[in-house]
Amino acid sequence: MDELVSKLAIREVVERWALWRDAGDWDRFAEVWHPDGYMTATWFQGSFRDFITVSRQGFEAGVRILHFLGGTGIDVRGDRAIAQTKMTITQRGAVHGVEVDVVCTGRFYDFFECRDERWAIVRRQPIYERDRMDSVDPAASLALDAAQLGRFPSGYRHLAYLQTELGFEVKSGLPELTGAAVEQLAREGRDWLAGSACAGTPA
Repeated sequence: MDELVSKLAIREVVERWALWRDAGDWDRFAEVWHPDGYMTATWFQGSFRDFITVSRQGFEAGVRILHFLGGTGIDVRGDRAIAQTKMTITQRGAVHGVEVDVVCTGRFYDFFECRDERWAIVRRQPIYERDRMDSVDPAASLALDAAQLGRFPSGYRHLAYLQTELGFEVKSGLPELTGAAVEQLAREGRDWLAGSACAGTPA
C-alpha cells in the first residue's frame, strides 16, 4: 500500500476512535481495533473488548469522558506504523460536592498494523502531559486535598483526583511528557517498526 494512502487510512482510524467512542457507537468503535487490540488508560488496562464493555457501562450510567484531537505524526514501515496524535481528554464529575471539568492534554501513541489490507490499532497508550481542574460554576469554591493530589503523577494528577473521587482505581507510572515510562514507550515503538514480535509491554 502506498505510504500516503496508509497514512490517510491510519489518521481516519484515529479520528473514528474518538468520534465513535464518545458518541457511544460501540459496534463501529470495535472496527478500529485488531482482534488482539489492547487499551491502556488511567482507569483501565486490558483488551479492547473489555474496554468497550466497561466504557459502555459507564456511558449508560452517565460517565462522560470526551476526546478532542489535534495534529498527527505517523511513521510507516511496511505493514506497521506508529501514530502519535495530540489530544485532550475532558471529564466532568463531582469533587467534594462541586461539579468540575478536568482537561488533560497529551498524545495518543498508537501501534498500528495492516492485516488483510486493513489498518487497525494493536495497542493504544496515552501519554499524559499536563492537566487542570476547573469548577463548572465559576462562583463555586473548591479546595482539594493537597496530600491526595500530590500522590498522583504530575501529568494527570487532577484527572486521577477526579477519577478516584468517582470510584475508579487509577494506575500510576503511566507515560508523561518526560521520564522513564515515555522513554520506554518510544523504544517499544522503534522496536515495533523494526519488526518486534509484540507491541511492547502494555502497562
